[in-house]
Amino acid sequence: MELTDSYGRKINYLRLSVTDRCNMRCLYCMPADGVSLVRHGDILSYEELLLIAEAAVDNGIEKIRITGGEPLVRKGILPFLGKLAAIPGLRQLVLTTNALNLSEMAADLRAAGVQRLNISLDSLRPETFASITRGADLHKVWQGIAAAEKAGFRVKLNMVVMRGVNDDEILDFVALTMDRGVTVRFIEYMPAIRETGWQSRVLPGSEILARVAARHDFVEQPRDGLAGPASIYRIDGAEGSFGIITPVTGHFCAECNRIRVTSSGKVRSCLFSDDSLDLRPLLARGDRDGVAAALRAVVTCKPRNHTLMESDTGYTPFAMAAIGG
Repeated sequence: MELTDSYGRKINYLRLSVTDRCNMRCLYCMPADGVSLVRHGDILSYEELLLIAEAAVDNGIEKIRITGGEPLVRKGILPFLGKLAAIPGLRQLVLTTNALNLSEMAADLRAAGVQRLNISLDSLRPETFASITRGADLHKVWQGIAAAEKAGFRVKLNMVVMRGVNDDEILDFVALTMDRGVTVRFIEYMPAIRETGWQSRVLPGSEILARVAARHDFVEQPRDGLAGPASIYRIDGAEGSFGIITPVTGHFCAECNRIRVTSSGKVRSCLFSDDSLDLRPLLARGDRDGVAAALRAVVTCKPRNHTLMESDTGYTPFAMAAIGG
């Protein structure tokens, strides 16, 4: 079976959040005073999450990304990942992490069947990193990255570029791709918390590319059918690559292949849409066919594109930590 929305887009990618808890407090992800956490009893059980994943794969989902919060803070995550990896028809199981717990878990994640890791890393400077994350230890993150590479992962590093905060590190991040097989992805800043004046922090993807082009020659790389929204480039002679994700200045909505489920059981067809459907009544009955039908219904209602830049509100109606990165 294949999931196709009303605009002809093939939907084959599910972002599945397993927790809204996180051991960082990144300034673009949650307000300084934190967010209202979902009660533990309202977080989906691993059995419910597995049912959603199985129903999704039955209906054409080929790639699942596990997100949070920070997924590695949830107890029992490794056996759950092993069960996901064993779902017949699932082609890719990937996970996004901040890497604080990764040095202890990288080898076990690989053994469980996780194929790739995306690691959030917004600065190479300890002081800037601590400021962005409100106190996290950059050294600990690098230990996690080293453990991931030792375990055999090809790592992707995600940098949210913020004008006046870390945009002077763009070329430093690009330099990481020269002699190691990492992919660095530069992500435009977007208002993932309720924040006025957020536009002043946005560095357009076109400007990021121009800064790299002033120093390096590069060529665009082909994308596969399960790829996310990044445009990928490789500098001549580089071992790795870099990418640009432009949620603000360059809609990639026409190529969107994703839906997402929150840790409390809400399925959404678009990150920037208020519309969601609650799967919990179906999950309480163990209704796998009902969950499959709900996923199909959400895909059918997927909007043509988001209206982030058309809004006068100055912010999105959610905190990223509550949705799943």
